[in-house]
Amino acid sequence: MNEIKQKITALRTELEQYNHEYYVLSAPTVSDRLFDGKMAELQLLEEQYPEYADPFSPTQRVGSDLSRAFAPVEHRYPMLSLGNTYSEGEVSDFYDRTARALNEPFELVAELKYDGTSISLIYEQGRLVQAITRGDGTRGDDVTANVRTIRSIPLKLRGTGYPALFEIRGEILLPRVEFERLNREREAQEEPLFANPRNAASGTLKQLNPAIVASRKLDACLYYVLGESLPFDEHYANLEAARAWGFKIPGVIRKCHSLQDVFDYIAHWDEARRSLPVATDGIVLKVNSLRQQRSLGFTAKSPRWAIAFKFQAEQAVTQLTAVTYQVGRTGVVTPVANLVPVQLSGTTVKRASLHNADIIAGLDLHIGDRVFVEKGGEIIPKITGVDLDARTAPTGEKVVFIRKCPECDTPLVRAEEEAAHYCPNEWGCPTQIKGKIEHFVTRRAMDIKMGPETVEALYAHGCVRDVADLYALKKTDLYALERFGEKSSANLMESIEASKQAPFERVLFGLGIRSVGETVARRLAYAFTSMERLEQAGVESLLAVDEVGEHIAKSVVSYFADERNRTLTGRLKASGLQMSLREDVLSERSDKLAGLTFVISGTFAHHSRDEYKAMIERCGGKNTGAVSGHTDCLLAGENMGPAKREKAVKLGVKLINEDEFLKWIEA
Repeated sequence: MNEIKQKITALRTELEQYNHEYYVLSAPTVSDRLFDGKMAELQLLEEQYPEYADPFSPTQRVGSDLSRAFAPVEHRYPMLSLGNTYSEGEVSDFYDRTARALNEPFELVAELKYDGTSISLIYEQGRLVQAITRGDGTRGDDVTANVRTIRSIPLKLRGTGYPALFEIRGEILLPRVEFERLNREREAQEEPLFANPRNAASGTLKQLNPAIVASRKLDACLYYVLGESLPFDEHYANLEAARAWGFKIPGVIRKCHSLQDVFDYIAHWDEARRSLPVATDGIVLKVNSLRQQRSLGFTAKSPRWAIAFKFQAEQAVTQLTAVTYQVGRTGVVTPVANLVPVQLSGTTVKRASLHNADIIAGLDLHIGDRVFVEKGGEIIPKITGVDLDARTAPTGEKVVFIRKCPECDTPLVRAEEEAAHYCPNEWGCPTQIKGKIEHFVTRRAMDIKMGPETVEALYAHGCVRDVADLYALKKTDLYALERFGEKSSANLMESIEASKQAPFERVLFGLGIRSVGETVARRLAYAFTSMERLEQAGVESLLAVDEVGEHIAKSVVSYFADERNRTLTGRLKASGLQMSLREDVLSERSDKLAGLTFVISGTFAHHSRDEYKAMIERCGGKNTGAVSGHTDCLLAGENMGPAKREKAVKLGVKLINEDEFLKWIEA
C-alpha cells in the first residue's frame, strides 16, 4: 500500500471513529474545527486521487445532487403494525394472554415508541446495501441514497460477529432542535410549517435530492434485528450485539420480569420523556425470546408477541394574557396567543398560533381565560379549548380579530373564500417591505449574503426601500452600519454584484409574487421566456401553463397590473439582472415534444430526474407524476416499479428508455 492510500485509509478510519462518538455515543472527543479540518483533508485527497474512491467513505455522507426515483422493494419480512393499547388494564390483558398462550415463564422487553418514520436497513458482509421504508408493510420504497446521509447509521459495521446477511429495523427521527430550526427557516420563507417531527422526517426521507436530506440532520434509533443466523435467541441480547457493531440502540431499553416492572417503566417514561431530544408517543413491549415469538406468531395485521402502549396526548392549562398579530412579507396577518409560560413536552410554551379570525371566533376567547394547550403528536402548540368553569365574572375583554394592520394602521382586507386577512399596503408597510427584501436575498432566489439584521439596518438608515435599491448601494453606505468595515462591506458588494448572474427563474421567484413559489416561477419562466412577455400575459395564457391554476394566474396578473411593480422590474433590468432566459437555454428550446405528456420513473445514469423534466419542458412537453389515459410517454429508468410499467402497457402508453429519449430530443 503506497503512502497516499495509507493516508486516505487512516483518515477514513479516524473520521469513522469520530462520527461514531458524536452521532451514536453522543460523546464527541474532538472539536468541530478539528473534525472539519480532517474531513477537508480527506476530500482533497480523494479529489486528487480518484482511483482510491470508496462509496463508503465518510465524505460520501453529504448526499449527491443527482435526483433519484424511489423504486419499490418487497420486504423479506413483512413490516407489520403493532396493536395499540391506551390503559394499564389493556396492558394487563396482553400480559395475561401471552402467559396463557406460552404456558411457561417469559420476559418482556420494554422500549420507547419513537414518533418518526419506520425504516428497514439491510447489511451484507458488514456494509449497508439497502434501506427500505415501511410502505404498505409488504413493499416499501428504496431510499438508500438518502439514508446514507444520516450520520448515526453506519455504512460499515464495527467489530466482529455480525451475520453475513441481516436486517435491522428502527425509526428515522428529526430531533426537536432540528425540527424547530427547519420550521423557522420555512416560516421565514412563508412556506407551510411541518406539523410535527414525524411529518418532517417522513417528508425529508422522500426528498429526491439527497443533499437536502443531508442538510436536515436526521437521526435514527434502531430496535429490532432480523435474520436467519442471528448470534442470540433473545431480542435484547441481539440489540446489545448490534450496539457493539456500531448501531445507535437506545439506552432506555429494559428487560421486564413481571407486570409490575412494565407499569414502573410506563410510569417513569410518561414523565421523563418530556426531556428527551426526540419525540415519543408511547411504549412498545416485546416478548424477549425469539423462540417464544415464533410460537406466538401473528394475526393478519400484527404480531401477537408485541404491543404498543400509547401515552395520553400532552395537554396543559394556562392563562391567555394577550393576543398579538404578526404581518408576513405577503401581507398575511396571523394572530398569536401569548400565554403564561407552561411546560409541555419538554419545552416551555409561551405562545401558540391562533391561525385566523374564524379560529378565534370558534373558541370564543377572552383575555384572562384559562385555556387548554395541546401538542400530542403536534409539536406546534395549539389552543384546543377554553376552561369555561374557570371563567369568572366579570370576564376579560373578548378577543376580536383586528381591523387594521398592526404595523401601518391600514384597514385589512379578506379575499372571498379565504380564511386569511391581508394588509394591502405592500409599498408602505415596513414589515412587508423588509420581508420582501429578506425573501429576495435568500439562497434559492438571488443568493445575496445578507441576513435579517442587515436588512433591518439598511432599512432603518434609509438606504433600502425596495429590492431594486440593493443595486444602488455603495460601500460608503455600508460603513454607517454597525459591524460593517472595509472587508465586510466589500464582501457584501461582491455578493450583490454576483447576484446579477442569477437566472431569470430565480429573479422571478425572488420578486415574491403571492402564490408563486420556486416551481411555478420556473414554469412561468420557461413558458414566457422573458419578464416583458410575462407582464403582458392574461389569465387565459397563464392558465395554459402547467401547475398554474386560476388563483395563481389572477395573482400574477394583479401583480403586474400595479405600475409600481412594473417600474420595479424595469429598475432591476437596468441594474443588469437577468430578465429573460439565457441564450443557451433558449437555443435548446423546441416544439419537438409539444402536446405530449410524460411520466418519469426509475433511476437514470446520464441525468437527474429534474434535468429530464427540464428537457421535456424546454421541448414543449408536459410532466405529470402518475400514468393515466392522458399519458403519452413513460420515460423508464432502472428499478422502475412494476405496477407503473404494467399500467402503462395496459393503457398503450409508449415506453422509452434513457438513451432513446436523448436521441429523440437531440435529433
